[in-house]
Amino acid sequence: MAGEDRTEGSGKSGQMDFPRPLTTVDVVMFAILHDQLQVLLVQRPAGAGEPFPLSLALPGGFVDVAKDRDLAACAARKLKEKTGVTSPYLEQLGSWGSATRDPRGWSATHAYFALIPADASELTSDARWCPIRGGRLKEKLAFDHGEILASAIQRLRNKVEYTSLPAYLMPVEFTLPDLQRVYEIVLDRPLEKSAFRTRILSADMIEPVAKMRRGLNRPAQLYRLKKGREPVYFVRTFNPPE
Repeated sequence: MAGEDRTEGSGKSGQMDFPRPLTTVDVVMFAILHDQLQVLLVQRPAGAGEPFPLSLALPGGFVDVAKDRDLAACAARKLKEKTGVTSPYLEQLGSWGSATRDPRGWSATHAYFALIPADASELTSDARWCPIRGGRLKEKLAFDHGEILASAIQRLRNKVEYTSLPAYLMPVEFTLPDLQRVYEIVLDRPLEKSAFRTRILSADMIEPVAKMRRGLNRPAQLYRLKKGREPVYFVRTFNPPE
């Protein structure tokens, strides 16, 4: 702005002379386990001075200026530390900040949500999956993590209506009914089978593998997500069966 004093907040040495807020990154990690949408939560430590001791919280932590080139790198690092995997999909959700969200001082967190296949994770001892029922989590979370989680659930559901995001929740190989079921779990409603199949196959997002799944019913073709495939955006939302 014209006339803005660009030296405001700087001392004679060029160092900042005002308090800085605590800066963290939190990650909402989703997976499908036991036919349910689940979120990864961690138990907070019980050490002296720790806020919300032993409460459940979203995995995350302070930005490490020596390790993290940006916020997304910090989110990816936290996910790797808690699950041992790199998420095929990571999206910035939003920022939350206030003088009251953390008893240690003025705090701002930058939240991301990630999608990972359930069979890919190797959880740390303080982490566990918790089911989301009816679009909600029954457990109470530390800080404002309940609000962040609610925003992530709503974002995921909204985007699943018109994108291919559930493909990132799938194992390496899956059938079309498997994929449809994951869509239905996230949306919490059934979808019309033939219309779903047509839309997914025409989107050019998956490819068949040279084997079938065999079981009690007739063999089913196995598919995999195309390598390096970006999310597909559909022109219409998914409709429930009539």
